[in-house]
This record gives sequence, structure tokens and C-alpha cells, in this order.
Amino acid sequence: MQPNSGNFRPSVDWFYLRGMFYPLLRELLFCFPPEDVHYFSMNLLKTGCGIPPIKKLLETKYQYPDKDLEKRVFGLDFLNPVGLGAGFDKNALYLRELETLGFGFVEIGTVTPKAQPGNDRPRLFRLPADKALINRMGFNNDGAEVIKLRLIKWQEYKAKHASSKLIVGGNIGKNKVTPNEDAWKDYSICFDTLFDTVDYFVVNVSSPNTPGLRELQEKDSLKKILSQLQEQNQGKATPKPLLLKIAPDLNQEQLDDIISLSFETSLSGLVATNTTISREALSEKSKVKSQTIGAGGLSGKPVRERATDVVQYLSKQTDGKIPLIASGGIFTGPDAEEKLDAGASLVQVWTGFIYEGPSIVKNICRYLSGDKPQ
Repeated sequence: MQPNSGNFRPSVDWFYLRGMFYPLLRELLFCFPPEDVHYFSMNLLKTGCGIPPIKKLLETKYQYPDKDLEKRVFGLDFLNPVGLGAGFDKNALYLRELETLGFGFVEIGTVTPKAQPGNDRPRLFRLPADKALINRMGFNNDGAEVIKLRLIKWQEYKAKHASSKLIVGGNIGKNKVTPNEDAWKDYSICFDTLFDTVDYFVVNVSSPNTPGLRELQEKDSLKKILSQLQEQNQGKATPKPLLLKIAPDLNQEQLDDIISLSFETSLSGLVATNTTISREALSEKSKVKSQTIGAGGLSGKPVRERATDVVQYLSKQTDGKIPLIASGGIFTGPDAEEKLDAGASLVQVWTGFIYEGPSIVKNICRYLSGDKPQ
């Protein structure tokens, strides 16, 4: 009997076949360059969401509304704790589409003051054997002013659609050509430009793909940036939550410095973690492939354990007083639960979205709600 028959009753076989659809589609998509697939897929989704009946169908399929999943963190109300990390929608092109897929929040960027093309292609690589990615994108984005205009249009869309509750974070960085001693100026420009159009900010000093950027994680350099931003922030009528995104490669002393500085500059939260420059957690097969790929930040399953360890350490050392957004190796409900149990308030996916497909948010939310598979 056909699935659309009036007498149809879902069977194990039907659900099995439906569950196999995305893995088969993924195999096909993985035959093509990752960046091309990204824009093709998202533009296809954008077209579908532009047709009201299709958008409604997608919402029904991929959203998982549950009052018990709603959370209030650093003064913001999240419909659910599952967000999309920065780097996926760098230019705020797909907010409506990502909300349709059920995300509780989306971090756009990394945004720099001036538009820049990023590093040369190819710059995004798959390691399917380890469910991982290596990227060396290099903060490719359209620049703060252009992205601000898109965010204004997003706000106009939200004003017309009362059901739209997506939280948008602005991940900000410095231009490649800006020397580190002037980096604070770039962060300051982005902060002021985007202030009225995002719900919170994340200072990104932990990407391995902009030369010298990670040096800004050192305490003195970081203090200058964060102090400047908080001075601007406190001058606003309603200050915005300010967070810091850190690398998984920091040692204990560096993490302690981050914790100390977080309290000193009154940060609203931390994002742990960014991609890693380490290849130690890769399988031998992927290690060989990564040598051919070369430099870049590693994300996905190999980062899960280290990211959880960092979240747990931060939570313990801050006595849970600084909210944490956990990122790194989250693919399933149990992965997300692990991060939340370690002390995170919210979680972000990125690589997991690529490997698990558009059902990832619904699957995680269903699990966290208690509707766990037997």
C-alpha cells in the first residue's frame, strides 16, 4: 500500500526506508565539492521556503515544539537549546530557512569590518571515515555593513511573523590585513555596526585560519578587546550579551586566564569550543588524508571528547556562574546531553548538521524532551 493512501499505517519497513533517505542523498552530495554543495542545498531550501505550503510542510517535518525545552540564558529566551554555530550562515542569507528547520538560535559570521574573500579554494574538506571536516575558510564574508542590511530585513520579517522567535548571534572578528595591535578597532567597528540587529555577540579570537588571530587569546591582548567592547556596550541604553569563543587547544593555565578575564570583564558567557589544529584524535586513514589536505581547523566527532572536557572544566572552575554554549562533535541527542550534563546551557551543531542532515535539530530535541528510542 502506498504511504499516501488513506488506510496507510506506518510500518517498520517504511520508517527504515525513510531513515535511509538522507544517508543515500548524502552519499550523492559528497561526490561534489563541499562549498558548492553547501550553497546548492541552502539555495534549494530557500526556494522551497519561499512557497508557503512547502515552508509549512518543512516546519511540520523538522520542528519539535516543546515548552519544556524553552530556556532563558543571559537574558534571552530560546525556544530550544539547539543552535547552529558560526561559519555556516556567514552572511545572514538563510535565517528564515534555518528557523524552518527548527534551530533555536543561529550565529552568523564571522563578520569583519570590510568584506574579504577568505583563503583560496579548496578550503573545506570532508573526512567521512571520522565524521569530520577540515576548513581553512579564512573569515570570508560580505562585510559588516552589507550583513547589517540583511539583518534589518530579517527584523522586518520577524515583525510581520509573530511566530518567529529565532535568536540571532553575531560572531565578530578582525580583517586579515589588520595587525594584531589594531585588532580591537575591528571588533569595535563590528560591534557598533551590528549592535541593533543581533541579539548577542561572540568575540572570535580562536579561529586557526587567520594568521596570528589565536595570539589574541593571550590575556593582555584579550583584555584590551573585551574591555573596549564592554565600554561601548555599557554606553548603550540596553547592553547586549557579550560572549567569547575559545579554542579546544588551550592548556589549563590559559583556560584559567580566560576564566579570570571573563569575571573581570563581566562576560555574559563562553562558547567552547572552536575547531582544533590537532590531528591526534583522527583515525590513521584520516591522518594520512589530513596530511594531504594541510592546514585548517578540524571539527566533528574527533573534537567531541576534548570539547566536553573543556566545558566541564570551565563549568567547575566558574561554579556554573558563567553560561556556556557547547560546540564540538554534537551529532545526536546523547551527544547534546553529554555537553549539557558537563555544564553547558546551550549547544551548537555544525559538522553534525552536514553528516546528520536537516533532521538533526528535531532528533536532538526529541531526545532531550525524554522521547528517547527504546
